[in-house]
Amino acid sequence: GSTETILPYAIDYLRYILIGAPYMTASLVLNNQLRFQSNAMYGMIGITSGAVLNIALDPLFIFVFNMGISGAALATIISQFAGFVLLFFGVEKSGAIQIRPRNFKPSKSFYGMIVNGGIPSLMRQGINSVATICLNFAAGGYGDAVIAGMSIVNRIMQFAYACLIGFGQGFQPVCGFNYGAKKYARVREAFYFCVKVSFFFLLVVGALGFIFAPNVVALFRKGDPMVIEVGTIALRFQCAVFPLACWVVMSNMMAQTIGKAFRATFLALSRTGLFFAPAILILPHFFGVGGIESAQMVADIIAFAVSIPIQLSILKEMQREEKLLSIQS
Repeated sequence: GSTETILPYAIDYLRYILIGAPYMTASLVLNNQLRFQSNAMYGMIGITSGAVLNIALDPLFIFVFNMGISGAALATIISQFAGFVLLFFGVEKSGAIQIRPRNFKPSKSFYGMIVNGGIPSLMRQGINSVATICLNFAAGGYGDAVIAGMSIVNRIMQFAYACLIGFGQGFQPVCGFNYGAKKYARVREAFYFCVKVSFFFLLVVGALGFIFAPNVVALFRKGDPMVIEVGTIALRFQCAVFPLACWVVMSNMMAQTIGKAFRATFLALSRTGLFFAPAILILPHFFGVGGIESAQMVADIIAFAVSIPIQLSILKEMQREEKLLSIQS
């Protein structure tokens, strides 16, 4: 979906970033291993250190060494490798299950559990790439300024959305431990607690984003009024419905953790895949640039509406299991 002016930069970035793909993905695996073994602090140190180093190296490679977009990619893979090393030694030092080749004993049951638990996350992350492609194709006809404005908004929202995902990932171990122990009341209590807290957090973030949208977008593209105008409208649309994401994300996290793979995958796909892709391809035909700016908002509203009956059905199933246990005891 790149335009002729954007394509050379994308190629320069990709040449470097693919070199770091193996240990970047390994870092994510190690972080999750540490987190699910109650060693979240080590995982956080490893991931955060890579991000902080990246911030420091970016201006060095881009401006001092005059490497441009290639410098940004090189800074990223160097930083990610440093984070990977820290995570690897974090596993060794934290008392978590040690990584030893002799312990590698593949089996269908293990791979089945990994696939069953991992597909929702794969869909949630992978569909973002598909959504970006659809966005680029839809916005490309309106010029680079529209692509730039929407890309800036996507980055801003991804940052805010990452906070919600992190909160949901903190909920997952609590959900998993209690569900495995058949403490279903605790699972429901934790779910509603997380929904309430994240709703108020997103309400505050959304309100601030709505009010200061021009200033936030201008931080990325100061002096370009077209980009700021497009970005401001799109950001305000998304901030207006941002609190709705709390229910969708927590429902997805819960369904994934307790093994409801199909429903978890559907929820993971809903926001940026099943509903966003059609919206971004259809709405511009009727509303022009306004259709591009409002597509994510429309997708968020539909995803929220669809997720309500799905999650309520899961909670009702849990209540039935709880009643059955009480009868048996």
